[in-house]
Amino acid sequence: MIDWIEVIRLLHVLGACVLIGTGAGIAFFMVMAHQTKDPASIAHTAAIVVIADMLFTATAAIAQPITGVILALNLGWSLTEGWIVVSLGLYVFIGAFWLPVVAIQARMRDEARTSVATGSELSPRYHRLYRVWFACGVPAFGAIVILLWLMITRPLIVF
Repeated sequence: MIDWIEVIRLLHVLGACVLIGTGAGIAFFMVMAHQTKDPASIAHTAAIVVIADMLFTATAAIAQPITGVILALNLGWSLTEGWIVVSLGLYVFIGAFWLPVVAIQARMRDEARTSVATGSELSPRYHRLYRVWFACGVPAFGAIVILLWLMITRPLIVF
C-alpha cells in the first residue's frame, strides 16, 4: 500500500533540491556567460535560463508550500511552530527577490540580443540589469540555504 505522506515528503524534498539546484545552476551559467562579454553567448544562455526558471523553478516554487502544508498538518506540526513561521517568512523573502530576477533575466537576454543584432557592445542598461540581478541573487540564495537548514534541523524557535 502506498504511504501518501511519504510520497508528499519525497515531492517536497525533490522540490527543495530543484529550487536550490536550479538556482545555483542558473546563477553559475549566467555569471559564466557574463564573464565572456560576448552578447551572443549571453543572449543564448539567458534564453535558456529564462525557460529553465519558468519550467523548473516556478513549478517547484508552487509545489513547495502545498507539499509543506500537507506534510506539516499530517505530521502533527502546527503551522505556527517557530521554524515553520521563519521558513514561510524566508520563502516570501526569496520570492520577493526571485520574481524580479526572472523579469531581469528576460531583459538581459533582450539587451544581449539587441547587441548581437546591431553588432554593438553590451549596453550600459545591460550592465545595470546584471548588477541588480546579481545583488538580488545573493540574499535569495543565502536565504534558501537557511531555509533548507531549517527544514532539516527543525530547531526550536520561540516567539
